[in-house]
Amino acid sequence: MGDMTNSDFYTKNQRNEANHAGEFGCSLEELRSLMELRGTEAVVKIKETYGDTEGLCRHLQTSPTEGLPGTAADLEKRKLIFGQNFIPPKKPKTFLQLVWEALQDVTLIILEIAAIISLGLSFYQPPGEGNEGCATVSGGTEDEGEAEAGWIEGAAILLSVICVVLVTAFNDWSKEKQFRGLQSRIEQEQKFTVVRGAQVIQIPVAEIVVGDIAQVKYGDLLPADGIFIQGNDLKIDESSLTGESDQVRKSVDKDPMLLSGTHVMEGSGRMLVTAVGVNSQTGIIFTLLGAGGEEEEKKDKKAKQQDGAAAMEMQPLKSAEGGEGDEKEKKKANMHKKEKSVLQGKLTKLAVQIGKAGLVMSAITVIILVLYFAVDTFVVNKKQWLPECTPVYVQYFVKFFIIGVTVLVVAVPEGLPLAVTISLAYSVKKMMKDNNLVRHLDACETMGNATAICSDKTGTLTTNRMTVVQAYIGDAHYKEIPDPDSLPSKTLDLLVNAIAINSAYTTKILPPEKEGGLPRQVGNKTECGLLGFVLQLKQDYQPVRNLIPEEKLYKVYTFNSVRKSMSTVVKMPDGSFRMYSKGASEIVLKKCSRIINAAGEIRVFRPRDRDEMVKKVIEPMACDGLRTICIAYRDFSSNPEPDWDSENDILTDLTCICVVGIEDPVRPEVPEAIRKCQRAGITVRMVTGDNINTARAIAIKCGILHPGDDFLCIEGKEFNRRIRNEKGEVEQERIDKIWPKLRVLARSSPTDKHTLVKGIIDSTQVEQRQVVAVTGDGTNDGPALKKADVGFAMGIAGTDVAKEASDIILTDDNFSSIVKAVMWGRNVYDSISKFLQFQLTVNVVAVIVAFTGACITQDSPLKAVQMLWVNLIMDTFASLALATEPPTESLLLRRPYGRNKPLISRTMMKNILGHAVYQLTLIFTLLFIGEKMFKIDSGRNAPLHSPPSEHYTIIFNTFVMMQLFNEINARKIHGERNVFDGIFRNPIFCTIVLGTFAVQIVIVQFGGKPFSCSPLQLDQWMWCVFIGLGELVWGQVIATIPTSRLKFLKEAGRLTEKEEVPEEDLNEDVEEIDHAERELRRGQILWFRGLNRIQTQIRVVKAFRSSLYEGLEKPESRTSIHNFMTHPEFRIEDSQPHIHSLMTQT
Repeated sequence: MGDMTNSDFYTKNQRNEANHAGEFGCSLEELRSLMELRGTEAVVKIKETYGDTEGLCRHLQTSPTEGLPGTAADLEKRKLIFGQNFIPPKKPKTFLQLVWEALQDVTLIILEIAAIISLGLSFYQPPGEGNEGCATVSGGTEDEGEAEAGWIEGAAILLSVICVVLVTAFNDWSKEKQFRGLQSRIEQEQKFTVVRGAQVIQIPVAEIVVGDIAQVKYGDLLPADGIFIQGNDLKIDESSLTGESDQVRKSVDKDPMLLSGTHVMEGSGRMLVTAVGVNSQTGIIFTLLGAGGEEEEKKDKKAKQQDGAAAMEMQPLKSAEGGEGDEKEKKKANMHKKEKSVLQGKLTKLAVQIGKAGLVMSAITVIILVLYFAVDTFVVNKKQWLPECTPVYVQYFVKFFIIGVTVLVVAVPEGLPLAVTISLAYSVKKMMKDNNLVRHLDACETMGNATAICSDKTGTLTTNRMTVVQAYIGDAHYKEIPDPDSLPSKTLDLLVNAIAINSAYTTKILPPEKEGGLPRQVGNKTECGLLGFVLQLKQDYQPVRNLIPEEKLYKVYTFNSVRKSMSTVVKMPDGSFRMYSKGASEIVLKKCSRIINAAGEIRVFRPRDRDEMVKKVIEPMACDGLRTICIAYRDFSSNPEPDWDSENDILTDLTCICVVGIEDPVRPEVPEAIRKCQRAGITVRMVTGDNINTARAIAIKCGILHPGDDFLCIEGKEFNRRIRNEKGEVEQERIDKIWPKLRVLARSSPTDKHTLVKGIIDSTQVEQRQVVAVTGDGTNDGPALKKADVGFAMGIAGTDVAKEASDIILTDDNFSSIVKAVMWGRNVYDSISKFLQFQLTVNVVAVIVAFTGACITQDSPLKAVQMLWVNLIMDTFASLALATEPPTESLLLRRPYGRNKPLISRTMMKNILGHAVYQLTLIFTLLFIGEKMFKIDSGRNAPLHSPPSEHYTIIFNTFVMMQLFNEINARKIHGERNVFDGIFRNPIFCTIVLGTFAVQIVIVQFGGKPFSCSPLQLDQWMWCVFIGLGELVWGQVIATIPTSRLKFLKEAGRLTEKEEVPEEDLNEDVEEIDHAERELRRGQILWFRGLNRIQTQIRVVKAFRSSLYEGLEKPESRTSIHNFMTHPEFRIEDSQPHIHSLMTQT
């Protein structure tokens, strides 16, 4: 199914529909055209065609209250006729395509060409007599058999190139497969609430069919098109489809059309699903784009040829990585992209520096070889250049060229991108087990550099199992749940009604899954706490709800972050109205003018009484870390009916029924997790909507605050007063005065959270730019999650919108999982450093050996094929072995590295140079006096196609042995002595080291001519291994030298704030990593996006106004199909100049 293209899928549906249209009262076509209408047009059309929404439900054979019967046959039939709710993904790249991509590597191409020329020449036999004359230079003639074998070297090079390519392609392929798996997991996790057979159930989004009755609520991302049939106060953000940023109010009689991919910003209700998958509005757009897929590919190719940097711009579909990329995010992404991943920046710089050095070395090698040969042959030996000798000379030149290219191949660390990708992919996979679902690869590594975490309180630091533990009812403050008999029945009755009716009907308390477990809380946790209170008072809320079902609620003011309260109006039997309210106690009490006393009578409640109540009841509750909720009501006469829209007149003059204190206990593992963070140099700040006393009490329990600390604990109002100037604008200097000491921000609005995060990130107070992680679960946390360097969304309590804005989803909503993420992030960084330390030692040694060897003996001691094998060991295998080291707790004992810390520290530089010295000394000793030590023939100055010598085989073997043992040394980068520590916890490492050793034995003993190896005796092998083992001893010697003494050592791979990585440089390596990220969200972008055209236009203006239009940025990989639609001709968000980084410098 997945392989079908969108258009096939579509036509197939068309055919099915033709056969079955008769079975339902309306066809797919009718529904599709209906969904294209908006507002009143749609209402008129529904009236004309179906009478009303109930009529439409009858046509679709569904019930507005009970939903579909949910039988398998019925669901199948609906899927067949109206389609399934999923969009066929784009085909993954085939293995051959990946092989082709791997072949594009420049150094490999050069090698291939050289090998082919060498092959061609070896088959060309020049006339005999000329041959004798020309070949004397090479020192002795070759016998016939050897001349025949001339082709072997060229073939062997080709073979090893094929090996390298296959390994690379296989890595890419498995990476892509992993991400697809991850992708489908994210998709399966997205569930939606529907009514089937009068039962409210949650089903995966892909299971939704036309005719389902879906329940929509605040924070949902609509998974299909539908018609609003009942609900209250529903407001939708349709910017993802229309580009209008205003929220659209939906109502049954004015605008009932709900479209997939839009966000519910307020309210709740039910919708009848009318179009799914490719037939929904989003699906149609997608199908249009899908048709352009093939042209897209062609454009791709062209773009790649024109300019690597632009290649990504041309891929709106491919890189549809699906973050629903609200423009702010785009803007953030583009301005921060350079800063986004610290590691990528440092690596790219390093790779470029190494590559340039390698290029210079290889060029010099070739020039020296050619000059030496020319001078020796034509000047010293006074040979003539005879025409018949040309092929022989050309063959020499090709050999020199191959040596030069081999030096280059070894020098260029093409294993770097591979190591990064393997390390990240491995971490991501393992992090799933630690309850971190990583949505964007580089978030994993950024987390290792985090210096601050701004965490929510509810659900992250606490268990999110709300229980009422104290109450103030009828002038009495109960420290535990009162006995229901001691309360007046009238009060009790009011209380039960107020709680049962004035809460979302989707909120329920279900019996525990296991015997003796806690009852399951479903829905809003605070409401669950209140419903639990009703049950503790030995009452039941369900009969009340059955009496007044959701459809009969007269008016609902849903909870939002501005109101901080929720109210429901019901019509009483006598025609009058009663409104029940509940909300944050200090807010609702301000609106109360009466209160119920101990006898159940109503008495006046004056401001003086309120102040006393705050002091005597609310503050003591809050100091115990309780969240206080006030429950109240108000009666209205039916004549005249109040104006329900003037909220201020309605929500006042209330009568207080009771105030309850709800406890949300701190998760047992949180204090320890926070201690670990503080020890690791990460500041934890709590940002919560609760009142300041509750927040402070919880912060002390968690260990964010310690009694007697000089830290700030302030409310949102005070925070805003301190950071804004007279005009009400936020000033960075003012934030800088506050944030270093701020630990708790209470009663904060989502904007405060965003302001705080932005303030910390933009701060220049400390020499390191702060790297901030944020946790959030509500829709309103979206902006802060996107602004942060790493956004964590809650997997259980989080709304879809929050998950979309995040980089990592915490599948268990637990703060201690964040500590795991920090550990993995630091581990990635260290793994890359380990790999670099190993790789650079090999690079330095191999290049110098090949270079000096070539200059002194006209032939590299390490042959092209051998070099390629070494390259394979050190690039591919080492990156696998060192990049998969599991993290240890000790990673949390040091402070974050920060942006300016070089990738290669002084200690690492000491290790690299120290080991290089050891290896070079031994290899040169072997090269020049090895034949005397082992009493064998010298391998120096061998003729062109001479057989491999034992001498050079020993050098090659020793070289590989030293690398193998040095790989063990490379496991530690901070100068630790015990390099074997924890080695058996990493089976991959052990397997690779032993595997390489085994293959090396095979190559040396049986490699023969292709590998230029001659079989060695046992004693020679022992010497090679012994010299290799010397590496471990030498490692201890190096560890003894104090780094502080070696002031002359330079660090490398430093990324300073001031310098931007040049765009071309970025391209090569980041391409690899971005490719991975791009694959992650290849297909099925359907549910994730939302773009604001207005902001784009503002940005266009800004971009033109700014003259900083130099380097085109690499587009953020989270592009969406919508920005492609809005401006196909000029995608400004992909070419946002470096405004941000320049601003930070000024």
